[in-house]
Amino acid sequence: MKVLVTGGAGFIGSHLVEALLARSHEVAIIDDFNDFYNPATKQQNVAGVRNRAHVYSRDICDEAGVRAVFADFAPETVIHLAARAGVRPSVVHPEWYLKTNIFGTYNLLAAARDQGTVRFIFASSSSVYGASREVPFREDQALVQTFSPYASTKLAGEHLCSNYAHLYGLKVACLRFFTVYGPRQRPDLSIHKFTRLIAQGKPIEVYGDGSARRDFTYVEDIVQGVIAALDYDATGFEVFNLGENATIDLLSVIRLIEEAFEKKAEIQFLPPMPGDMPQTYADISKARAL
Repeated sequence: MKVLVTGGAGFIGSHLVEALLARSHEVAIIDDFNDFYNPATKQQNVAGVRNRAHVYSRDICDEAGVRAVFADFAPETVIHLAARAGVRPSVVHPEWYLKTNIFGTYNLLAAARDQGTVRFIFASSSSVYGASREVPFREDQALVQTFSPYASTKLAGEHLCSNYAHLYGLKVACLRFFTVYGPRQRPDLSIHKFTRLIAQGKPIEVYGDGSARRDFTYVEDIVQGVIAALDYDATGFEVFNLGENATIDLLSVIRLIEEAFEKKAEIQFLPPMPGDMPQTYADISKARAL
């Protein structure tokens, strides 16, 4: 199959590209290699696949550039991972998130429709559950309030996908990722950041009292879920949680890192950060069943 992976030079994307190539798919990558974190890290992520995948340095907000990639590669499936990521920076710069995560997604959906692409897989987020108090989170819960611009743009992306499935017959799977970790994780994310700082003997910052709970999900499990969505013959529009189906509080994560290094963390407690959710917890019974 010809598969276009947006954000294919990033953390999850680079793992996914390697898995797709191992399954003998023809793969193309769209990534703008921006400076949200060191672009050299993203270049390194794809260094080993450049001779096996098509790599397009494009911003998904560039409509003409996106359409040129679709015309050149003619993908049968799009796996859309590219996004402005991170809850906290979205509170500071919401305009970046609205542009990339909503209009960028629209550009890809419109190009997919016009090119005749059959399947579209959209990387959504556990953050869309926002104010939901019912845990574990289920795909059929009513989503009445999100807590951050990032979350609202991911939910908007899901709605755009549902529009294109309904209006144009695109087969769409929206995958809600739950706090992914593992090799190549972004340096601003907690496990990477805490591990690095504790190893260096530097203080770490914890927002709130450390009781916030997350459903951390290993990157290879996420890739397995995306591959399964690629193989699954969706009829129209469907949403799936991809998570571990277990939660752990932040202080317990820090204790595990301390044990690994046999080194005590110096913790600086700070006020809770606007936009953060107190808990994420995935019900993955639908993904397991299908």
